[in-house]
Amino acid sequence: MNRNEMLSRLDAEKEWDIIIIGGGATGLGSAVDAASRGYKTLLLERFDFAKGTSSRATKLVHGGVRYLAQGNIKLVMEALRERGYLLKNAPHLTSRQPFVLPSYSWKEKWFYTIGLKIYDLMSGKLSIGKTRLLSSKTTQQYLPAIEKKKLSGGILYYDGQFDDARLAVNLAQTASENGGAVLNYMEVVDLVKDNGKVKGVVAEDTVTGKAYTIRGKVVINATGVFTDDIMQMDDDQLEDLVSPSQGIHVVVDKKFFPGDHAMMIPKTDDGRVLFAVPWHDKVIIGTTDTPVQEPVFEPTALDEEIAFIFRNVNRYLTSGITKKDIKTVFAGLRPLVKAPGQKNTALMPRDHTIIVSKSNLVTITGGKWTTYRKMAKDAIDNAVFASKQERRQCKTETLKIHGWADKKTGNEVLDFYGSDAAAIQQLMHTDPALKEKLHPGFAYTKAQVIWAIQNEMAITIEDVLARRIRLLFLDAQAALDTAPIVATMMAAELNKDEEWIKNELDHFAMLAQRYMIH
Repeated sequence: MNRNEMLSRLDAEKEWDIIIIGGGATGLGSAVDAASRGYKTLLLERFDFAKGTSSRATKLVHGGVRYLAQGNIKLVMEALRERGYLLKNAPHLTSRQPFVLPSYSWKEKWFYTIGLKIYDLMSGKLSIGKTRLLSSKTTQQYLPAIEKKKLSGGILYYDGQFDDARLAVNLAQTASENGGAVLNYMEVVDLVKDNGKVKGVVAEDTVTGKAYTIRGKVVINATGVFTDDIMQMDDDQLEDLVSPSQGIHVVVDKKFFPGDHAMMIPKTDDGRVLFAVPWHDKVIIGTTDTPVQEPVFEPTALDEEIAFIFRNVNRYLTSGITKKDIKTVFAGLRPLVKAPGQKNTALMPRDHTIIVSKSNLVTITGGKWTTYRKMAKDAIDNAVFASKQERRQCKTETLKIHGWADKKTGNEVLDFYGSDAAAIQQLMHTDPALKEKLHPGFAYTKAQVIWAIQNEMAITIEDVLARRIRLLFLDAQAALDTAPIVATMMAAELNKDEEWIKNELDHFAMLAQRYMIH
């Protein structure tokens, strides 16, 4: 996947069948869907793939236990089905994760057991493990840090886990392999209209400053929390559709939550569920649901959100996690679609919404990572219908995602590359210096940096350390310490000067501060 090749296609193509704005889960999923059906497909992302919400998830591929409690059976059924497809189509990035829901009264225990048994049954043939009741003793074995006083037992159930930003990169590669063009750092600044209908976009390459007028039969707006910006570009009289909600996660060392089982806390102060999930040898704890007035590109965790997480998780754990134990904290914004009269974002619908405007702009928003494939299918079906193009069958139910590999080698870092792992090992074989670790506390190597630049369209230090490898999301200080090595390697590879290195390091230092607790 090469950015210069993609740019040359912009000059060569007179008209695209489908232009997608937004390089998060929904946009990338739509690009894979459209390209695999044989439509001439172009995706444009203002920053990097999954720069926004799509790299800041709880890392779960799940049906949504709490949607079941809210009675949203349709969404749970759809999500469980999609969970099954994703585990099959990207086994290198996904895994089956056992969860334990601890319980402190027999009444609670039976209530949740029945709920989780129903959840299990709803997944049908795509079930990934049987729900069962646990004694207090077994619960303590599975969750060594659990508060033992009055512990009645627990319920074991299974859900999926994945690496969100890595999946985004692999989806971009899948779209490209199916004939699509995907471009990061390409900002859409205007829509092109003929006789009142949207027939393309004006975009600017933020790397070179070059502007492009790009024509297309239909344009899809898949910009998440920035949905309204594009809709209002089309019609400046429109009221906002999206009500952003912030969710944060804190990351701590495994010693505070040892073991391989994740924990679900069924009831927090605000009625949400809270998760503690092992991920890349750390533990992610989250999330919150805080209404936000204005969406921003780099949201910051609020002190009260961090306090909320600790207050709730420490009721269940004996390890007593405090602010000083946080390795990194990250915040993401959910694009919740406004429900009439609804003030509490925790109760807003999580389903996706599709709107086709008078000018034929197709907007898709809402939803979540687990259902990205179904959202993409619906978006492309609507776009093809709106632009009166030939209907072609969706192929993504069984389409293998780039990197698909049926066996994991046990090398935790390279396993996430799937079938690309061999090529990264070859890089190290050719140049043994690339075997060197980037940081003594992590297994990431220099070879992965070279791979990210050459094959995954990484343009900045942030692209590498936040999304190609996940160091910023695991330990912000370690990422900051590693940045100079990455900057030097990137400058050599991309032919950049000392000034570029300085600017990049300054930018990354400012960014990393947002992931740290002060």
